[in-house]
Amino acid sequence: MQTKKKTVARLDSQYMQQYDAYIERQKKKKKRLVRRLMLFSIVFLIALGSMAAYHVKQRSVQADKQEQYVEMKDKLSTLETEEKSMKEEIDLLKDEDYVLDIARTNYFFSDKGETIFKIPDEDPSY
Repeated sequence: MQTKKKTVARLDSQYMQQYDAYIERQKKKKKRLVRRLMLFSIVFLIALGSMAAYHVKQRSVQADKQEQYVEMKDKLSTLETEEKSMKEEIDLLKDEDYVLDIARTNYFFSDKGETIFKIPDEDPSY
């Protein structure tokens, strides 16, 4: 193919110099705009990423606290049951007959006229 020769000549006038300067300014403005938008998008992505990481961290902390809450609730119910049994034991210990019965069985105290024989719990080896 034949190459076409450039037939339009560029005029070197003051208007063309001003126009070239205007085009350069527009290119620089566009370049600055692109840079600002890129900087803004990078800052936005960093902020979004940090918020997402914080959210994930808070969800794991909340799950741990929920698990801890369930454990503490179970422990509370156990302690309430134990407290109830201790109060019943306190009420029983106020009764003199109950205390004497415990003293006889656990500490081998005897009543008047009683003889205590200790029988071993183990079977003899013979």
